[in-house]
Amino acid sequence: MRRPITDDPIFEEQPPKQASRRRFSLSGWLLGWLRWLLLRALLVAFIAVLIFAIFNPPTTWTIVESARTYPIAERKWTTAEQIAPVMLRSVVAAEDANFCRHWGFDMNEIRRVVASGQRGGASTLTQQAVKNVYLWQGRSWTRKVIEAVMTPMVEAVWTKRRILEVYLNVAEFGPGIFGIHAAASHHFGTTPDRLTAVQAARLAAVLPAPKQRGTAAPSRRSRAIADGAATIAKDGRDRCFLY
Repeated sequence: MRRPITDDPIFEEQPPKQASRRRFSLSGWLLGWLRWLLLRALLVAFIAVLIFAIFNPPTTWTIVESARTYPIAERKWTTAEQIAPVMLRSVVAAEDANFCRHWGFDMNEIRRVVASGQRGGASTLTQQAVKNVYLWQGRSWTRKVIEAVMTPMVEAVWTKRRILEVYLNVAEFGPGIFGIHAAASHHFGTTPDRLTAVQAARLAAVLPAPKQRGTAAPSRRSRAIADGAATIAKDGRDRCFLY
C-alpha cells in the first residue's frame, strides 16, 4: 500500500518563516528628524510673518541690544499714511531703487555686486525689514539662511507699503533713535508727515550706518537721494507703495 502523500517528508508542512526585522538606520532616522524639524521651523516662520502683517512689532532684538548701550528715544508707531510720501520715496532711493520691481531679492544688483567683487551692498528693503524685525545684526551664515527663507514669505504676505511702513518704524536713525517718528523729532523737531524733501533725504542718507552718519549738513549722498526720490516720483516707481 502506498504511503499517503502527506507523509512524504518533501510535503511536510514547513514552519512559517519569521518576518524579517527592519534594520535600524541612523542616517534615515536623522534625516526624518531633520525633515520634521525643518517643516515645523518653516511653519513657525510663516506664522510669524502672518502675525506682523496685521500687528505691529512691539520691539526688536536690535533695539533690545542697543538699550544696553544707549538710552532709547521715545518710539511711536507711525502708519504709512502718517509719513510724508517723499520720505517713502527717499528711503527707496537710498536703499532699494528697484523695490517695486523685485520679489525680495534684486537679482540684477546681486549679479552686479558679484561681478565687481564687492562684499554686501545688494540687500533689499525686504531683506532689511526681515533682519531688523525677526533676526539680529551681523554677518553669520545662520542669519543669512533664515533671512533668505523668510524674505519671500514676507513678499508673499505683506504689501510693499506694509514692508516700507514696518521698516521705517524699526530702522535705526542714530544711536538709540529707532523709527521714523523718533528720527523726525530728534533730528528736525518735526513729525513724519511734515518732513520736507531735504529732511527726508538727509534722514535716508544715514542708512544703513546711523552711528557714523549725521543729518546736520547736506552731503553728496543726501543730494543724490533727493534726486533719486524725484526720479522715482516722475517715472512711477512709487506706485507699489503709495497707493
